[in-house]
Amino acid sequence: MACPHLYALEAGFDHAFTVDSSRVTFGHGALAEVGERCRALGMRRVALVTDRRLRALPWFADTFAALHAAGLDVAVFDEVAIEPTDASLELAVRFARDARADGYVSLGGGSVIDTCKIANLLATHRAELLDHVSAPIGRGLAVPGPLAPHIACPTTSGTGSEVTGIAIFDLLTIHAKTGIASPRLRPTEAVVDPRCTSTLPAAVVAASGLDVLCHALESYTARPFTRRAAPAPATARPMSQGANPWSDLGCREALRLLGVYLVRAVGDAVDLEAREQLMWAATLAGIAFGNAGVHVPHAMAYAVAGRVRDYRAPGYPPELPLVPHGFAVAVNAPAVLRRLAETSPARHLEAAALLGADVHGATERDAGERIAAAVAGLMCAVGAPNGLAGVGYIAADVPALVGGAAPQRRLLDNAPMAITPDVLHALFHDAMTCW
Repeated sequence: MACPHLYALEAGFDHAFTVDSSRVTFGHGALAEVGERCRALGMRRVALVTDRRLRALPWFADTFAALHAAGLDVAVFDEVAIEPTDASLELAVRFARDARADGYVSLGGGSVIDTCKIANLLATHRAELLDHVSAPIGRGLAVPGPLAPHIACPTTSGTGSEVTGIAIFDLLTIHAKTGIASPRLRPTEAVVDPRCTSTLPAAVVAASGLDVLCHALESYTARPFTRRAAPAPATARPMSQGANPWSDLGCREALRLLGVYLVRAVGDAVDLEAREQLMWAATLAGIAFGNAGVHVPHAMAYAVAGRVRDYRAPGYPPELPLVPHGFAVAVNAPAVLRRLAETSPARHLEAAALLGADVHGATERDAGERIAAAVAGLMCAVGAPNGLAGVGYIAADVPALVGGAAPQRRLLDNAPMAITPDVLHALFHDAMTCW
């Protein structure tokens, strides 16, 4: 692990970083432990949050059986939307308040886990949803106290939500995603059972895997923690601290694993080694970005997902237009990495090498093209859309996309350079195609 002194320290900026994560249990069959872990946390009545598709899969039966075997009373909510909106969250909050549970279990992808986080928050501390949404979209009020214990059980290899204090949703009035960020939202424990990925369609593995890729790349190339103003008081240090030696460690290993296993995991559902290693990469990258934060591709993705017109991804329910989160982020990544590589060429070249690219003889001037090509190559290999045009956008949409991304200051201010509306305008244009 790199030592802190490798990051230059300057007066007025932070000189330390904080490491936080949920307690993680990882392994085949780990869902069988959920009941005992709930009971150890003092739960007696459990709110089990999932979605209807998951409820029909064996992972729900395993989790429910574990809770029942532990003697716990269980209330089930299975109406989570694939991409949560403020409207769908209202249903979950109403359920949580009526259930009067003393703890929560979420079983599903990031949508399920994020929905559970917000339901727990607004059932424990009654408030309006926008009270805690990051400014300037919401009021940005701090979460006033601890939440009920929450065990998150991810079923997709990409979300990272099981180890972070971030919850994201579509705010319908602005046609963009937004979210709530607080250490108190971080699940108490994460139970990660890689068997769950065996039932995922290839397109879902591709989208979630590309989300992992962007978590790792954005955390690794974020503004260094030593370039963020020192907190006052020290306990006010934000979760998105910027790149730091701890997050670097997880990012590097996640990138290496992605370079070896991402294409394999998408191409072969019975390649259990690849799918397990992708789940492990997701866990590592989740812990990394939970402490470093992501930046521009995610900020742009909030507009990409929120303004979708008619794109329907294979492997996802066809009823409604939808750009899966991982695709919404990845279509922006090559353009952003190409532009930001000048801020840390060595890091961008190292990331390309970790993904399997040949960087022999490459100079600092080559860094942007090498990392952009490495990411675009992986996207193409797993069947991702070819840039914004691949999900239905045209050049005339750029001003509206900029309007959706520009308010995402929590993310944009974590970038290693100033991101203005003019910069976003250029990035969205460059992101129309990736290869």
